[in-house]
Amino acid sequence: MAMCGVFRLLNVHTGTHFSGSAGMRSLSSSPVVSHIIKLTRVNVVDNSDLGKPYKRRPTCIGLYRKKKVATIGDTILLAIRGQKQKALIVGCRQYQKPNVPKFDSNNVILIDDSGSPVGTRVKVPVPSLLRGWKDTAKIVAIARRFV
Repeated sequence: MAMCGVFRLLNVHTGTHFSGSAGMRSLSSSPVVSHIIKLTRVNVVDNSDLGKPYKRRPTCIGLYRKKKVATIGDTILLAIRGQKQKALIVGCRQYQKPNVPKFDSNNVILIDDSGSPVGTRVKVPVPSLLRGWKDTAKIVAIARRFV
């Protein structure tokens, strides 16, 4: 059924909409996105004093990489209880590469300027791909469970 030369199609398998008119075609697809970018709220999953239960969840205010999206193993800057603190991402909600676990929440571990963790325990499982990295050796040492 055509309406004034405009057509619409829906691909049932992928949920992608095709639309166009009078010889022009365009593809429009809008999946749900959950990246870790600036102003993203995260959960602190270690037992540090700053990571204790808080009224307002910590906010990502900076990324220590050139890309604007952070993933597992990246360092970010948090605003937590009126202070700035570095943190390492150990869990992301966003779509991951094969053999990289996807988490239900954005999890971080607080670290100091030298890269050592502020807390002494990690409450959630840590991705096993962090084991091979030199920067995360101290965090892997205090983790009890791996995914």
